[in-house]
Amino acid sequence: MTTQNKQRNHTQRRWRIGGLLGIGVLVNYFDRISLSVAAPQLQQEFHLSSSDLGLLFSAFFWTYALLQIPTGLILDRFGVTRVGRWGALLWGVASTLTACAGGFGGIFAARALLGVAEAPGFPVSAKATGYWFPRRERAMATAIFDAAAKFSNVIGVPLVALTVVHLGWRWGFGLTALLSLAYFVAFTLIYRDPSQDSKLSDSEYRYIVDGGAAVEGMGQTGSLAMLGYLLQQRKVWGLSIGFAAYGYVFYLFLTWLPGYLVQTMHMSILKSASYAAIPWIFATLSDLLVGGWLIDHLIARGHDETRVRKGVLLGGMLLGLAVFGTTSTTDPNIAIIWITIALSGLAAAAPVGWSLPSLIAPRGGTGTVGGIMNFANNMMGAIAPIVTGYIVGSTHSFTNAFLVAGVMLIIGVIAFVFLLGRIEAIPEPATKTVCQARQQG
Repeated sequence: MTTQNKQRNHTQRRWRIGGLLGIGVLVNYFDRISLSVAAPQLQQEFHLSSSDLGLLFSAFFWTYALLQIPTGLILDRFGVTRVGRWGALLWGVASTLTACAGGFGGIFAARALLGVAEAPGFPVSAKATGYWFPRRERAMATAIFDAAAKFSNVIGVPLVALTVVHLGWRWGFGLTALLSLAYFVAFTLIYRDPSQDSKLSDSEYRYIVDGGAAVEGMGQTGSLAMLGYLLQQRKVWGLSIGFAAYGYVFYLFLTWLPGYLVQTMHMSILKSASYAAIPWIFATLSDLLVGGWLIDHLIARGHDETRVRKGVLLGGMLLGLAVFGTTSTTDPNIAIIWITIALSGLAAAAPVGWSLPSLIAPRGGTGTVGGIMNFANNMMGAIAPIVTGYIVGSTHSFTNAFLVAGVMLIIGVIAFVFLLGRIEAIPEPATKTVCQARQQG
């Protein structure tokens, strides 16, 4: 009986790991959104313009984006466990330095360091999910950590807003520093790759591996050679351009939504936090139910995997075009409805995007594909706040900023349709070379 109970307790180990990764992304995004919530106080205390705020919002993303490809290479070389631990430790350090900053320069430098620290965050989760989950469960497993990014705005924005209003902006960053350090401890104690996890039962391990989980270990091709090979693949370019378009709109709302509600709709910080939570609640549900459960359910019932994943991907991106609706209203309730539709659509598409590196990458290349994709995605995270800040500062309106966002989504849809193609693994470089040699022979 004891053995049976032990076996039963271990049959869901993979979902506990999935929950751990989701908590990590949740804390990760608390760090990111804290600046947007504290922005009105920072703007007043340090006499910052809208353009200054745009630069501060972008500071994180410059280093975060530029390190995505190197991080992918490092991740494929040193693995999830080591890279994940060091990254989580540095989150807390960077947030602590932000809380101690004395002006624009100090905040900018601390946020840039946070970008360095969090660069491995999503690639680590994507690679770990590939190891821990069979293909039939990959959508839901990916949706768990991706939905955490949306849900962070539901609980994180009000939590940080209360802290900022009652204790000041420094304590807002202090709170995220404490949460980051707590996650570092949890990740260090809990996470192991499946082959190294003593709490994973043999039966569940076989279920994971036989279900098409990504193969642990390094590829046969060196890191730089793998990077060069992947950059020649049309699928990688389609994924990267499409996800960059998604990232532009997502990060526009992540950084500027509270400011939009305060400036355009004349709300207080606390009221803007409650309004901002509405679209993120629906985005979280869409992420889990459509981007996660529905995809796995349809594939399990025998529907073509490519059609299901691409259908949700393209449908979600098209719903994102609801951002155009915000350009024709000054009513905060109507604006929130349009933003909710847009973010819900994008949230359904996001888990598909994040599951693709482990589904299309050759062996040993998942981290690199994820790094390339996330580099493109987060370059838009750097560009969107600056472009938005410049437009708002010049026109005193968000209308043109939202128009630009819609155009970006149209470009992304085109890339997904014509470049990504079928969702299937890219041949390993060595395999391709052998095939070419045989053809030539």
